[in-house]
Amino acid sequence: MGWVIDSSVLIAGERRTADLERLLATHASETVVMASITASELLEGVHRADTERRRAARESFVENLLAIVPVVPFDLRVARAHARLRARLSRAAAVGAHDLIIAATAVALDFGVLTRDRRSFPRIPDLDVVLC
Repeated sequence: MGWVIDSSVLIAGERRTADLERLLATHASETVVMASITASELLEGVHRADTERRRAARESFVENLLAIVPVVPFDLRVARAHARLRARLSRAAAVGAHDLIIAATAVALDFGVLTRDRRSFPRIPDLDVVLC
């Protein structure tokens, strides 16, 4: 099985509140990727940094991640999975737009999601979720 890693895990790794290196080593025999929206979220964090020092540190962290974790584009296959998931979710179980794209990426690849988000991803039917 493969895994789509959520930005919540990656940001925790950057902040050193999660051992990202250990997590990736644990899944070294499996494919670990990130959705393109996750790459965007991380890059947005670089641009929102409040100091030049923080921006440079974030940029280094993100670019290192992008060099080792493949980014899966939002293509037609993912769009089809996204449409199916969105149609299946009730309004009461609504999931944020970015999280739904991450979930759709996982579903399209027949992967699970590695996340720290205990609210959104468990609401999505037929999605294997590992809380990190």
